[in-house]
Amino acid sequence: MNKQLEDFARKALKEGLAQCTEVQRDLFKRMYTGGLAMNQGIDINMVVDEMESGKLDVAMQQVQNSIENKEN
Repeated sequence: MNKQLEDFARKALKEGLAQCTEVQRDLFKRMYTGGLAMNQGIDINMVVDEMESGKLDVAMQQVQNSIENKEN
């Protein structure tokens, strides 16, 4: 993935996750840290920073769906 696109995706994810509930953010952490309980205390922005670039597209869609579900 192009570095500029990757940076944009990470920024958009962080902004989207800020709109999610704590429960939604915790689920995101479990999904993208391998579900390890010891990683649950990790900052959500660090999770996004450490994600594989190949997972960014799917993660962005999941966060967008979470935001839409929260609003309904």
